[in-house]
Amino acid sequence: MIPYMVLDPQGRPVEPIRRFLRDFLARGHAAGSVRSYAFDLHRWWRFLHVIDVPWDKVTSGEVRDFVLWMGQAEKQRRSPRTTSAATAGQVNAVTRKQNLGDQYSARTIRHSNAVLRCFYEFVIDAGEGPLVNPVRRDRVRGRRANAHHNPLEPFRAEGRLRYNPKVPRQRPRAMPDERWNELFAAMGSNRDRAILALAVSTAARASELLGLRGADLDWGDQLAQVRRKGSGVQQWLPASAESFVWLRLYLEENGTLGPDDPIWWTLRRRKQSGELLERRPLTYDALRAVLRRANAALGTNWTMHDFRHTAALRMVRSQRLSLRDVQVILGHAHLTTTQIYLVEDDHEVLRRVQQFLAERSQPEAEPAQDQAAVGYDADDLAVLLGGVPR
Repeated sequence: MIPYMVLDPQGRPVEPIRRFLRDFLARGHAAGSVRSYAFDLHRWWRFLHVIDVPWDKVTSGEVRDFVLWMGQAEKQRRSPRTTSAATAGQVNAVTRKQNLGDQYSARTIRHSNAVLRCFYEFVIDAGEGPLVNPVRRDRVRGRRANAHHNPLEPFRAEGRLRYNPKVPRQRPRAMPDERWNELFAAMGSNRDRAILALAVSTAARASELLGLRGADLDWGDQLAQVRRKGSGVQQWLPASAESFVWLRLYLEENGTLGPDDPIWWTLRRRKQSGELLERRPLTYDALRAVLRRANAALGTNWTMHDFRHTAALRMVRSQRLSLRDVQVILGHAHLTTTQIYLVEDDHEVLRRVQQFLAERSQPEAEPAQDQAAVGYDADDLAVLLGGVPR
């Protein structure tokens, strides 16, 4: 069963998208990826409905207009902004991170183009849609594609998508220790403290931490087994002793935990009665709500992914772990992805420069007066150089 579907105005599934998502799911992709692709295709279908162009008659001109529209349009929201309306798109004064704005980012547009190209590749292979993929690629410096291809290696797509906007180079940023202490102190339960301590010590993603079950904890060696995002591969990650202390305190409050039981739980009011509390597994939206309340109290905009960046940069700076070690812990398929953590963090650079300026502003200490040299004893010289002592 397809977890997400795009419906037409009559409430019926859009058949080309349904076939594509079914094939996409059968190739082993997660439900979250299906949801992301469905949203991108839904946005594209609404655009085609407005300009009155059939999906199988589009050209690269419609893709160009779609990219131009996304560059100036505002994102659709289920409900209007309230307290975040004044800070949308602005840089937070405490974290120096930019808040999410109301317009589509360059990364969102690039992801949308990749989804559209994948969709039209699927329908063209099935003998439907346009004869040429409307999401075109530009050749690399005008040369013929695969001009220097090694026959012993598989063919790979060359060039970039024609209408992909440029994105700035990603710079990971670690959370300063004092900010981490403030955020940790703002947590209101042992459960929340345990999640944050595990996140900043294991460098696991939020979805990977939320998937932990009772059998995924090794209390003797202090290891946590996560299921990697995308591949689903199980991997043991070392965690700090502090995180297991908070985890023990949290589990003592919730009673016995079975091997297949989820670790993280929350209490929610039942819709029927409105007063009885029901115990449910903690979801990603509920975890975001925990951080949102803490950010509102501290005036910050931290996210769960900031803990992953913080853990990675701490491991790189320790100089006790190789870059390959960090790659394994982060679960990166390619070493080039891990190399982004070799870039100096802005917080660390600013701290060192401020320390340098503070030392320069202090007056230099006056050099101490040279003490008179103590003379040599004649008897010692006689023993050393020979002769008769006086």
